[in-house]
Amino acid sequence: MVRAADRAKNPTRSSVWLEQDKESRAARGVSGGSGPAGLDRERIVAASIRMLDEDGLAKLSMRRLATELNVTAMSLYWYVDTKDDIIEYAIDSCYEEIDLAEVAAADGWRERIRVLALAYRRMLTRHQWLSACMGQYLNVGPHAIAVGNEMQRAIRDTGLPLSRVPSAMSAVFQFVYGYGTIEGQFTRVAQQAGMSQDDFYTGTIKAFREEEQFKEVLEDMTDLLDERLSHGTVDEIWDRDFLYALDVLIAGIEVMVERGRGEAAAESAESAKKAQRAERA
Repeated sequence: MVRAADRAKNPTRSSVWLEQDKESRAARGVSGGSGPAGLDRERIVAASIRMLDEDGLAKLSMRRLATELNVTAMSLYWYVDTKDDIIEYAIDSCYEEIDLAEVAAADGWRERIRVLALAYRRMLTRHQWLSACMGQYLNVGPHAIAVGNEMQRAIRDTGLPLSRVPSAMSAVFQFVYGYGTIEGQFTRVAQQAGMSQDDFYTGTIKAFREEEQFKEVLEDMTDLLDERLSHGTVDEIWDRDFLYALDVLIAGIEVMVERGRGEAAAESAESAKKAQRAERA
């Protein structure tokens, strides 16, 4: 088994997906064998996701997970070494929810990006604990890698030069990550207040506008606040803003592709001129 102290000695391999003893881990990942009867890693991960969705990261523990599964805490260690292992497996299992066949079937790189972005957003809002994990873990599980691979294929098809592909991927992923994180957290705050998103949103805007200290600042925003409140439910506002912002992002990629082509043409013309001058000299 790989202990936390051993991982600390080699932080670049501090992921369950990068451990050396792959054969042993694979054997422990399936049911049967010498492991506890009726228990396997898939069942452990499914239970952990349910608990994380309901209570968040802070309340996940090996003891509570074992109680949920009606097994002893020691039984879990046949399949996982640490709570961090469970979280890494849970993260990757969530990425499996993104339908890559639907992405591949989409028409053209623009639509493939849209389908991926929408699915990624749904994943983040469905599992509100995920956002906090993205920077803490390497996210190099097979399903996460597969999603990233589909995105890089779509971005490559835009015509951007290779050196700009990672930047464009970051633009899409980070936009969706930020949007999905805020959306998910707003939903959770409304739930904790015992209110619908609509009631919480309109109540907050009303309180904000009635506060004396903000009245002067809000003078230039009154029409914008009125406009937002005129577009139906909060869910409809989330969707409208997301889709438009995504279109802006895709349009930006198109502009950068055209700019790159123009710069390449200019460089080629300049090279041709230099070659002509050299021949005359």
